[in-house]
Amino acid sequence: MRRLCSIALLSAAWCCTAAWAHTPNPTAAQQPSLRLNQPMDAGWQFSRGDFPHAEATEFSDGAWRTLSVPHDWSIAGPFDQANPTGQGGAFLPAGVGWYRKHFVLPQSAAHKRIFVVFDGVMANSDVWINGTHLGHRPYGYVSFRYELTGHLRFGAGEPNVLAVRCDDSAQPASRWAAGAGIYRHVHLIETGDLHVQGWGTYVSTPVVSAQQATVRVQSTVVNQSASTRNTSVAISLYAPDGKLAARVTTSAQSIPAGQAYTFTQLIPVARPDRWDIDHPVLYRAVVDVMDRGHAVDQDTAAFGIREFHFDPATGFWLNGRNFKIKGACLHAEYGAFGAAVPLDAWRHRLAALRKLGVNAIRTAHNPPSPEFLDLCDQMGFLVMDEMFDCWTVGKNPYDYHLYFDQWATTDTRDTVMRDRNHPSIILWSAGNEIHDTPHTLRAHWILAALLEVFHEYDPSRPVTMALFRPNASHDYENGLADMLDVVGQNYRENEILAAHQQKPSRKIIGTENGHSREAWLALRDHPAYAGQFLWSGADYLGEAHVWPYIANSSGLLDRTDFPHPLGLQRQSWWSAAPMVRIVRRVAPAARGPVDPGEATDAKRPHQVLFADWTPANQAAHTEDVEVYSNAERVELFLNGRSLGTESIHSDASPRTWQVPFASGPLRAVASNGGRVVATDELRTAGAPARIVLTADRSRIAQGWNHVDYLTATVVDAHGVVVPSASNLITFSVRGPGSIAAVDNGDNTSHESFQADHRSAYEGRCVAFVRTATSHGQIEVTASAPGLQSGTVSMTALPARSADAGGL
Repeated sequence: MRRLCSIALLSAAWCCTAAWAHTPNPTAAQQPSLRLNQPMDAGWQFSRGDFPHAEATEFSDGAWRTLSVPHDWSIAGPFDQANPTGQGGAFLPAGVGWYRKHFVLPQSAAHKRIFVVFDGVMANSDVWINGTHLGHRPYGYVSFRYELTGHLRFGAGEPNVLAVRCDDSAQPASRWAAGAGIYRHVHLIETGDLHVQGWGTYVSTPVVSAQQATVRVQSTVVNQSASTRNTSVAISLYAPDGKLAARVTTSAQSIPAGQAYTFTQLIPVARPDRWDIDHPVLYRAVVDVMDRGHAVDQDTAAFGIREFHFDPATGFWLNGRNFKIKGACLHAEYGAFGAAVPLDAWRHRLAALRKLGVNAIRTAHNPPSPEFLDLCDQMGFLVMDEMFDCWTVGKNPYDYHLYFDQWATTDTRDTVMRDRNHPSIILWSAGNEIHDTPHTLRAHWILAALLEVFHEYDPSRPVTMALFRPNASHDYENGLADMLDVVGQNYRENEILAAHQQKPSRKIIGTENGHSREAWLALRDHPAYAGQFLWSGADYLGEAHVWPYIANSSGLLDRTDFPHPLGLQRQSWWSAAPMVRIVRRVAPAARGPVDPGEATDAKRPHQVLFADWTPANQAAHTEDVEVYSNAERVELFLNGRSLGTESIHSDASPRTWQVPFASGPLRAVASNGGRVVATDELRTAGAPARIVLTADRSRIAQGWNHVDYLTATVVDAHGVVVPSASNLITFSVRGPGSIAAVDNGDNTSHESFQADHRSAYEGRCVAFVRTATSHGQIEVTASAPGLQSGTVSMTALPARSADAGGL
């Protein structure tokens, strides 16, 4: 397909770009001009509150705080029951925040087209350049861009001022902690008049086999010059090893001034190196815009060659292999960092989920940051990229329903264009538990409009949505469910299975599910059920229900990525690696949610499982012990004496023992075919004696996205973790490092994350260390009164050197 259209039409569809057709650049030189992409993260002035005329160039911001973005100002707190965000927003503050950045452009840039790209601003953002208003975006989760050309100054002594106002003062506006401010990265892009449209390169792989693949590259070139340009594009495909895999040049096309043209090329690749969850390799497409024999712009896109599909009878297939999607839902925040999350923190969380057997992520309930998707590509996670938590019927007085009619198609289009090259994405989701569905005509009209946008800008992927009580709103009867490419439903596993039985042509997936064994068996035992996404992958700030809770406890992991006992049970069901873990049960399990939005206990669930052998009552009594393992047989020992052996249960229930308590080691030995494959041991702890401090890595890269994860554990004289320890631990740093954040996973703690100290919770807390330099030795000490301190060291390295070392 080739497509010629006016820039005015593109601007209407691509409304975040400032009027290409109406900002001619009469001084543009007729010379090659390749694109530059410069980070704009450093050197912002920030202040909370509203300030009249703060968009003006001459406004005085000298008293404001200087900082770098990404920046979530709400995570600094304090937590306060009176904060208007309420339990949904973790009782964190909200309001207006202003950012201003002063920057100078060289005189050589005067002949360029200049764009600014914001990866995400929370929320209701307005942007000005040198006092000129560029636009407004209400949805804090979408990326957007504005053209600055015609509003800039160039040369030394001619500073420019980029001003951003964000406003989330109208509350409550979210069911979880959404953050506040410029919480994702900012970029400045320079191009010539002839260039690839923003997010204008689209790569798909319509034909894939082990022997041959067809790569389809589509690139929209914009002509913002004053004359017709005779243009072609040269496309180079580079294999994962960096070698050139293919290179083609399209035929030339005359693009009139003020118009755009879409080039499309099918490129064969022999013996492709296919992207897979256990082989996440990436190709790179380089698109050079050619003008009179010279490359004048260059766009690049990472992509993966893979084939996937959903089958109504057998579920999900990737590269000819049929397996279950074992997913987890994640919000865009990460505990101690709020919404401004360094990439290394996400890497740590995804690695912890991978260990439990998770192979897919649902971005609940909004588009994630671009680098989060990059990480999923690189680590081999499948992704459901979700757009909205509501349509026109809100769940909070000030949420997105106020803006849906005006902005939904634009936000969807921009997100699909931004994200469509990621091989990790296998599903788009049009929404979560949408309350419009009881209004049949309205819901059908909205879904049809969204589907049209998804399919127009990415025809290669199916669309689902997380249906909300579909039997109550008759979605399976009135045709709404069958508008979806893949039918998704939250919870109520028997309902979606019955819907498939009623109409076997339906492709089905669980878009949100609980941790119960019954939910797992529904997936395990039904081939048509393609997968499930558990609520949730990790505990998260918000949806806390009642003070003093500030976070939701539904995760496989706690906020510090430490697995909850239910996460260990899930590992026994989902992980292929042999494992065994021991826990104590002190009460029957509380009933989990079986219905969307259900809170089974307004005071939050009481903890009933403990992965320790140190009960508060150490007098003679009997403990209920559960062992989670995927091995054929498990034998349990107490103080070296066998308590018996149990074989794996076909119904996935845990192996259980009634154990008379005695101090000492409780040990589980798992075996397959008589060979030991895994062991676990719990020991009874004594009094706290010292702190053991460990680091995830011995080297740390310079840069905002790089942090080292340190764990401080309180142990007794024999090195056994003391689960009741709550000592206040202080972290001190020597060398070129600093404490970026601290946490302990306690969902009732109101301690600041932005500190150098944290109370231990269940015997542990964590600190994140960052370095601002590219060399030197960093030493961190964790100390507490009455305990022997712990120390760990790491080396600061340049970002590229550290990355080359696998960090």
